[in-house]
Amino acid sequence: MSLTTYLTYALPHRYLSGIARRLAYSTDPKVKTRLISAVIAKFGVDMSEAADPNPENYPSFNAFFTRALKPGARTADPNRNVLLQPADGKVSQCGAIDGDVIFQAKGKSFTTAALLGDAQLAKAFENGEFATIYLSPKDYHRVHMPWDGTLTETLHVPGRLFSVGPAAVNTVDGLFARNERLVCMFDTDFGPMAMVMVGALLVSGVETVWSGVEIPAYGDRITRKDYRGQNIKLARFAEMARFNYGSTVIVLLPKGAAKLDANLHHESPVKLGEPLATRT
Repeated sequence: MSLTTYLTYALPHRYLSGIARRLAYSTDPKVKTRLISAVIAKFGVDMSEAADPNPENYPSFNAFFTRALKPGARTADPNRNVLLQPADGKVSQCGAIDGDVIFQAKGKSFTTAALLGDAQLAKAFENGEFATIYLSPKDYHRVHMPWDGTLTETLHVPGRLFSVGPAAVNTVDGLFARNERLVCMFDTDFGPMAMVMVGALLVSGVETVWSGVEIPAYGDRITRKDYRGQNIKLARFAEMARFNYGSTVIVLLPKGAAKLDANLHHESPVKLGEPLATRT
């Protein structure tokens, strides 16, 4: 087990994330400039893709981190039968859901019910397909829709805030079903689709385009919001949500809805708009 992973078991994760949030939203020029410069240097952030490529123009670290891309930096695959990658990043894992079991790493897995926080919702994805996409600190941090969908409900599932880097994924049992997360359920022309925004150590928030900040506030029980009848429709490739620091998005598809792209495998680099799966 890596030192970082070990420490996340023992350290006060919400306290640390609260500090990170204050720093991320600070407009103190010294604070935000130091943070932005450090991330660009350490992770090799390509600012030429940003709508505003000048790091000094961002009022806070969070504004920099959730920056928009310039028009044309990402495009949707032109094949309208293709579901799109929802984000830039790397494939942590992808493949078939074995009954209700999702593969995390060698010797480690979790169930769809544990991930979604609702056993009834999970039934729709039995023997379906999943893709777990890890967003590193250098990546574009907005998540977009793989397919046209109508929002039906969200569940804010409280939990830990372990790191979601490769070392933690390989060592923490059931990691993605233990971390705090926002489950977003959509109705599509092939049935339900789940988009799960998984929080991580020092991730101080998840925001959606329909409701703004969803995490925090932290909680001790599942919070469900019903959006049925509100006609919140998001088109394929449209922005859905954003992270305030590197984390993970998990896409769940029902059995028979689509076939995952054959080029996807563990550690595959992906870009928003590239093929995720093809309708069957």
